[in-house]
Amino acid sequence: MDDGSIESCFRHNFALVSRVTWAFAEQSSFDLVDPKKKIDHETAVKQSEELRENLRHVGLQVIEMPSDDKCPDGTFIGDIAVVINGTALMCHPPDIKGRPSRQSEVAMLRSVLRREVGLTIKEVTSDKAEIEGSDVLWTGREIFVGIGTRTNTGGAASVAAAFPEYPTTMVAIPKGYLHLKDLVSMAGPDLMVLHKSEGGDAVMAEMKRSGSFGYSFLKVEEEMASNVVYSNGYLFHLSGSLIPKAVSVFENKMAVPRITVNLSEAVKKRGRLSNCVLLISRVRKPKDLPIRSVNEVMWEMDPWERYKRSEKPVVTKRTFKN
Repeated sequence: MDDGSIESCFRHNFALVSRVTWAFAEQSSFDLVDPKKKIDHETAVKQSEELRENLRHVGLQVIEMPSDDKCPDGTFIGDIAVVINGTALMCHPPDIKGRPSRQSEVAMLRSVLRREVGLTIKEVTSDKAEIEGSDVLWTGREIFVGIGTRTNTGGAASVAAAFPEYPTTMVAIPKGYLHLKDLVSMAGPDLMVLHKSEGGDAVMAEMKRSGSFGYSFLKVEEEMASNVVYSNGYLFHLSGSLIPKAVSVFENKMAVPRITVNLSEAVKKRGRLSNCVLLISRVRKPKDLPIRSVNEVMWEMDPWERYKRSEKPVVTKRTFKN
Protein backbone atom coordinates (compact mmCIF):
# COMPACT_ATOMS: atom_id res chain seq x y z
CA MET A 1 0.00 0.00 0.00
CA ASP A 2 1.02 3.63 -0.51
CA ASP A 3 2.41 5.01 2.77
CA GLY A 4 3.45 8.34 1.29
CA SER A 5 7.18 7.53 1.25
CA ILE A 6 9.41 7.78 -1.81
CA GLU A 7 10.05 4.05 -1.53
CA SER A 8 6.32 3.45 -2.06
CA CYS A 9 6.62 5.11 -5.49
CA PHE A 10 8.63 2.07 -6.59
CA ARG A 11 6.17 -0.53 -5.36
CA HIS A 12 4.22 -2.04 -8.22
CA ASN A 13 1.27 -4.38 -8.60
CA PHE A 14 1.30 -5.14 -12.33
CA ALA A 15 3.83 -5.58 -15.10
CA LEU A 16 2.83 -5.55 -18.77
CA VAL A 17 5.08 -7.33 -21.25
CA SER A 18 4.39 -7.86 -24.95
CA ARG A 19 5.13 -11.11 -26.69
CA VAL A 20 7.76 -10.84 -29.42
CA THR A 21 6.38 -10.70 -32.95
CA TRP A 22 8.11 -12.15 -36.01
CA ALA A 23 8.04 -8.69 -37.60
CA PHE A 24 10.28 -7.27 -34.87
CA ALA A 25 13.43 -8.45 -36.62
CA GLU A 26 12.80 -6.80 -39.98
CA GLN A 27 10.13 -4.09 -39.66
CA SER A 28 10.83 -2.38 -36.36
CA SER A 29 11.28 1.40 -36.48
CA PHE A 30 14.43 0.88 -34.42
CA ASP A 31 17.47 0.11 -36.57
CA LEU A 32 20.02 -2.52 -35.68
CA VAL A 33 23.01 -1.16 -33.78
CA ASP A 34 25.21 -3.50 -35.83
CA PRO A 35 23.64 -4.53 -39.17
CA LYS A 36 25.70 -7.72 -39.10
CA LYS A 37 24.08 -8.87 -35.84
CA LYS A 38 20.55 -9.98 -36.74
CA ILE A 39 17.71 -10.71 -34.32
CA ASP A 40 17.31 -14.37 -33.38
CA HIS A 41 13.56 -14.71 -32.94
CA GLU A 42 13.60 -17.87 -30.84
CA THR A 43 16.17 -16.37 -28.48
CA ALA A 44 14.17 -13.14 -28.21
CA VAL A 45 11.01 -15.11 -27.31
CA LYS A 46 12.88 -17.11 -24.67
CA GLN A 47 14.38 -13.99 -23.14
CA SER A 48 10.96 -12.34 -22.97
CA GLU A 49 9.61 -15.40 -21.15
CA GLU A 50 12.49 -15.23 -18.68
CA LEU A 51 11.81 -11.55 -18.07
CA ARG A 52 8.19 -12.29 -17.24
CA GLU A 53 9.21 -15.02 -14.80
CA ASN A 54 11.64 -12.66 -13.08
CA LEU A 55 8.89 -10.07 -12.72
CA ARG A 56 6.61 -12.66 -11.11
CA HIS A 57 9.45 -13.47 -8.71
CA VAL A 58 9.15 -10.05 -7.07
CA GLY A 59 5.37 -10.34 -6.60
CA LEU A 60 4.11 -8.69 -9.78
CA GLN A 61 0.99 -9.79 -11.58
CA VAL A 62 2.12 -10.10 -15.21
CA ILE A 63 -0.11 -9.22 -18.13
CA GLU A 64 1.13 -10.62 -21.43
CA MET A 65 0.06 -8.56 -24.42
CA PRO A 66 -0.41 -10.44 -27.70
CA SER A 67 2.13 -10.26 -30.49
CA ASP A 68 0.96 -8.69 -33.74
CA ASP A 69 3.00 -8.41 -36.93
CA LYS A 70 1.27 -5.08 -37.56
CA CYS A 71 3.05 -3.82 -34.44
CA PRO A 72 6.71 -4.79 -34.86
CA ASP A 73 7.78 -2.40 -32.08
CA GLY A 74 5.33 -3.96 -29.62
CA THR A 75 8.23 -5.48 -27.67
CA PHE A 76 9.01 -1.97 -26.43
CA ILE A 77 5.77 -1.55 -24.52
CA GLY A 78 7.31 0.93 -22.08
CA ASP A 79 7.34 3.53 -24.87
CA ILE A 80 3.55 3.51 -25.21
CA ALA A 81 2.38 4.85 -21.85
CA VAL A 82 3.63 6.73 -18.81
CA VAL A 83 1.98 5.46 -15.62
CA ILE A 84 2.15 7.36 -12.33
CA ASN A 85 -0.09 6.78 -9.31
CA GLY A 86 -2.97 5.16 -11.14
CA THR A 87 -2.97 7.56 -14.09
CA ALA A 88 -1.72 6.61 -17.55
CA LEU A 89 -0.72 9.10 -20.21
CA MET A 90 -1.06 7.40 -23.58
CA CYS A 91 2.01 8.36 -25.57
CA HIS A 92 2.23 9.55 -29.15
CA PRO A 93 5.36 8.00 -30.72
CA PRO A 94 6.59 9.75 -33.85
CA ASP A 95 5.84 8.23 -37.25
CA ILE A 96 9.02 6.94 -38.88
CA LYS A 97 9.01 7.10 -42.68
CA GLY A 98 8.72 3.65 -44.24
CA ARG A 99 7.92 1.96 -40.92
CA PRO A 100 4.54 0.91 -39.42
CA SER A 101 2.80 3.40 -37.17
CA ARG A 102 2.67 2.58 -33.45
CA GLN A 103 -0.88 3.89 -33.00
CA SER A 104 -2.31 0.34 -33.03
CA GLU A 105 -0.17 -0.40 -29.97
CA VAL A 106 -1.54 2.69 -28.26
CA ALA A 107 -5.15 1.67 -28.93
CA MET A 108 -4.75 -1.86 -27.61
CA LEU A 109 -2.87 -0.80 -24.49
CA ARG A 110 -5.39 1.96 -23.78
CA SER A 111 -8.21 -0.61 -23.66
CA VAL A 112 -6.35 -2.89 -21.26
CA LEU A 113 -5.25 -0.09 -18.92
CA ARG A 114 -8.69 1.52 -18.77
CA ARG A 115 -11.06 -1.45 -18.73
CA GLU A 116 -9.04 -4.16 -17.03
CA VAL A 117 -6.49 -2.44 -14.80
CA GLY A 118 -8.82 0.45 -14.01
CA LEU A 119 -6.41 3.33 -14.59
CA THR A 120 -7.40 6.92 -15.31
CA ILE A 121 -6.44 7.61 -18.93
CA LYS A 122 -4.98 10.90 -20.13
CA GLU A 123 -4.34 11.66 -23.79
CA VAL A 124 -1.88 13.75 -25.78
CA THR A 125 -4.11 16.50 -27.15
CA SER A 126 -1.91 17.94 -29.90
CA ASP A 127 -1.21 16.09 -33.15
CA LYS A 128 2.18 17.81 -33.26
CA ALA A 129 3.19 16.47 -29.86
CA GLU A 130 5.54 13.47 -29.91
CA ILE A 131 6.34 11.44 -26.83
CA GLU A 132 7.76 8.02 -25.97
CA GLY A 133 7.82 6.64 -22.45
CA SER A 134 11.56 5.97 -22.58
CA ASP A 135 12.08 9.73 -22.53
CA VAL A 136 10.15 10.17 -19.28
CA LEU A 137 11.94 9.70 -15.96
CA TRP A 138 9.80 9.89 -12.82
CA THR A 139 11.86 10.09 -9.65
CA GLY A 140 9.01 9.88 -7.17
CA ARG A 141 9.41 13.61 -6.54
CA GLU A 142 9.46 15.16 -10.01
CA ILE A 143 9.52 14.29 -13.71
CA PHE A 144 12.29 14.77 -16.25
CA VAL A 145 11.45 14.61 -19.95
CA GLY A 146 14.17 14.11 -22.54
CA ILE A 147 13.87 16.21 -25.70
CA GLY A 148 15.39 14.54 -28.75
CA THR A 149 14.48 12.56 -31.86
CA ARG A 150 11.54 10.70 -30.27
CA THR A 151 10.06 13.32 -27.94
CA ASN A 152 9.50 17.04 -28.52
CA THR A 153 8.45 19.98 -26.38
CA GLY A 154 4.79 19.31 -27.15
CA GLY A 155 5.20 15.85 -25.71
CA ALA A 156 6.80 17.29 -22.57
CA ALA A 157 3.87 19.69 -22.22
CA SER A 158 1.50 16.72 -22.38
CA VAL A 159 3.38 15.04 -19.53
CA ALA A 160 3.18 18.19 -17.42
CA ALA A 161 -0.56 18.49 -18.09
CA ALA A 162 -1.23 14.83 -17.27
CA PHE A 163 0.64 14.94 -13.95
CA PRO A 164 0.28 18.51 -12.62
CA GLU A 165 1.07 17.41 -9.08
CA TYR A 166 4.74 16.90 -10.02
CA PRO A 167 7.23 19.46 -11.35
CA THR A 168 8.19 18.61 -14.94
CA THR A 169 11.57 19.60 -16.36
CA MET A 170 12.82 19.23 -19.95
CA VAL A 171 16.32 17.83 -20.49
CA ALA A 172 18.13 17.97 -23.83
CA ILE A 173 19.28 14.53 -25.01
CA PRO A 174 22.88 14.68 -26.23
CA LYS A 175 23.68 13.70 -29.81
CA GLY A 176 24.16 9.97 -30.29
CA TYR A 177 21.55 8.89 -27.74
CA LEU A 178 18.01 7.84 -28.61
CA HIS A 179 16.18 8.24 -25.29
CA LEU A 180 16.75 9.89 -21.93
CA LYS A 181 16.72 6.49 -20.22
CA ASP A 182 19.62 5.41 -22.41
CA LEU A 183 21.64 7.71 -20.18
CA VAL A 184 20.00 7.67 -16.77
CA SER A 185 17.44 5.69 -14.77
CA MET A 186 16.25 5.26 -11.19
CA ALA A 187 17.99 2.58 -9.11
CA GLY A 188 16.09 3.38 -5.93
CA PRO A 189 14.72 6.35 -3.99
CA ASP A 190 16.82 9.41 -4.88
CA LEU A 191 19.47 7.23 -6.57
CA MET A 192 20.17 7.36 -10.31
CA VAL A 193 22.40 5.19 -12.48
CA LEU A 194 24.19 7.34 -15.06
CA HIS A 195 26.27 6.57 -18.14
CA LYS A 196 29.86 7.62 -17.50
CA SER A 197 30.37 9.86 -20.53
CA GLU A 198 30.26 13.46 -21.69
CA GLY A 199 26.61 12.97 -22.54
CA GLY A 200 25.89 11.56 -19.12
CA ASP A 201 27.70 14.42 -17.40
CA ALA A 202 25.73 16.94 -19.49
CA VAL A 203 22.42 15.38 -18.47
CA MET A 204 23.48 15.19 -14.81
CA ALA A 205 24.49 18.86 -14.84
CA GLU A 206 21.17 19.88 -16.38
CA MET A 207 19.24 17.80 -13.83
CA LYS A 208 21.17 19.33 -10.94
CA ARG A 209 20.64 22.81 -12.33
CA SER A 210 16.96 22.46 -13.14
CA GLY A 211 15.67 19.84 -10.70
CA SER A 212 14.10 20.67 -7.39
CA PHE A 213 15.66 17.86 -5.35
CA GLY A 214 19.08 16.39 -4.71
CA TYR A 215 19.98 12.95 -6.05
CA SER A 216 22.92 10.61 -5.80
CA PHE A 217 24.46 9.33 -9.03
CA LEU A 218 26.12 5.97 -9.63
CA LYS A 219 28.18 6.04 -12.84
CA VAL A 220 28.67 3.00 -15.07
CA GLU A 221 30.87 2.61 -18.15
CA GLU A 222 28.63 0.62 -20.49
CA GLU A 223 25.84 2.74 -21.98
CA MET A 224 23.18 0.03 -21.78
CA ALA A 225 24.04 -0.52 -18.11
CA SER A 226 22.66 2.92 -17.22
CA ASN A 227 19.16 1.61 -17.84
CA VAL A 228 17.90 -0.32 -14.81
CA VAL A 229 14.53 -0.98 -13.22
CA TYR A 230 13.87 -0.72 -9.48
CA SER A 231 10.68 -2.40 -8.31
CA ASN A 232 9.40 -3.85 -5.03
CA GLY A 233 12.81 -3.58 -3.41
CA TYR A 234 14.72 -5.33 -6.22
CA LEU A 235 17.11 -3.89 -8.78
CA PHE A 236 16.78 -5.35 -12.28
CA HIS A 237 19.75 -4.90 -14.57
CA LEU A 238 21.23 -6.54 -17.65
CA SER A 239 23.34 -9.68 -17.33
CA GLY A 240 27.11 -9.77 -16.97
CA SER A 241 27.53 -11.01 -20.53
CA LEU A 242 26.26 -7.60 -21.70
CA ILE A 243 27.58 -5.27 -18.98
CA PRO A 244 30.50 -6.99 -17.19
CA LYS A 245 32.03 -3.78 -15.79
CA ALA A 246 28.76 -2.42 -14.46
CA VAL A 247 27.83 -5.71 -12.79
CA SER A 248 30.95 -5.38 -10.66
CA VAL A 249 29.87 -1.84 -9.71
CA PHE A 250 26.39 -3.01 -8.78
CA GLU A 251 27.79 -5.87 -6.70
CA ASN A 252 30.01 -3.51 -4.72
CA LYS A 253 27.77 -0.44 -4.46
CA MET A 254 24.19 -1.72 -4.27
CA ALA A 255 22.87 -3.25 -1.06
CA VAL A 256 19.46 -4.24 -2.43
CA PRO A 257 18.82 -7.68 -3.95
CA ARG A 258 19.51 -7.76 -7.69
CA ILE A 259 18.01 -9.69 -10.59
CA THR A 260 19.96 -10.01 -13.83
CA VAL A 261 18.14 -10.09 -17.16
CA ASN A 262 19.55 -11.16 -20.51
CA LEU A 263 18.06 -9.06 -23.31
CA SER A 264 20.78 -9.58 -25.90
CA GLU A 265 18.25 -9.54 -28.77
CA ALA A 266 16.33 -6.43 -27.71
CA VAL A 267 19.50 -4.38 -27.26
CA LYS A 268 20.46 -5.15 -30.86
CA LYS A 269 17.62 -2.75 -31.74
CA ARG A 270 18.68 -0.24 -29.07
CA GLY A 271 16.05 -1.62 -26.74
CA ARG A 272 16.54 -1.26 -23.01
CA LEU A 273 15.22 -3.07 -19.97
CA SER A 274 12.79 -0.32 -18.98
CA ASN A 275 11.02 -0.17 -22.34
CA CYS A 276 10.51 -3.95 -22.44
CA VAL A 277 8.16 -3.73 -19.45
CA LEU A 278 5.47 -1.32 -18.27
CA LEU A 279 5.19 -1.24 -14.48
CA ILE A 280 1.98 -0.14 -12.80
CA SER A 281 1.30 0.84 -9.21
CA ARG A 282 -2.20 1.43 -7.95
CA VAL A 283 -3.01 3.69 -5.03
CA ARG A 284 -6.09 1.61 -4.30
CA LYS A 285 -6.01 -2.12 -3.69
CA PRO A 286 -5.67 -3.79 -7.11
CA LYS A 287 -8.21 -6.27 -8.32
CA ASP A 288 -7.24 -9.69 -9.62
CA LEU A 289 -7.65 -9.83 -13.38
CA PRO A 290 -9.44 -12.95 -14.60
CA ILE A 291 -8.11 -14.08 -17.95
CA ARG A 292 -11.60 -14.00 -19.40
CA SER A 293 -12.10 -10.29 -18.71
CA VAL A 294 -8.81 -9.34 -20.36
CA ASN A 295 -9.63 -11.44 -23.39
CA GLU A 296 -12.94 -9.62 -23.76
CA VAL A 297 -10.94 -6.60 -24.93
CA MET A 298 -10.30 -8.49 -28.14
CA TRP A 299 -14.03 -8.93 -28.78
CA GLU A 300 -14.56 -5.19 -28.92
CA MET A 301 -12.71 -5.24 -32.24
CA ASP A 302 -14.33 -6.07 -35.54
CA PRO A 303 -14.27 -9.73 -36.73
CA TRP A 304 -11.32 -9.22 -39.11
CA GLU A 305 -9.22 -7.76 -36.32
CA ARG A 306 -10.15 -10.67 -34.03
CA TYR A 307 -9.10 -13.12 -36.72
CA LYS A 308 -5.72 -11.44 -37.27
CA ARG A 309 -5.05 -11.11 -33.55
CA SER A 310 -5.49 -14.78 -32.69
CA GLU A 311 -3.15 -14.48 -29.71
CA LYS A 312 -4.90 -13.09 -26.66
CA PRO A 313 -3.61 -11.13 -23.67
CA VAL A 314 -2.85 -13.50 -20.81
CA VAL A 315 -2.74 -12.63 -17.13
CA THR A 316 -0.57 -14.65 -14.80
CA LYS A 317 -0.58 -14.09 -11.08
CA ARG A 318 2.51 -13.94 -8.93
CA THR A 319 4.01 -17.26 -7.97
CA PHE A 320 6.63 -16.16 -5.47
CA LYS A 321 6.26 -14.95 -1.91
CA ASN A 322 8.96 -13.74 0.41
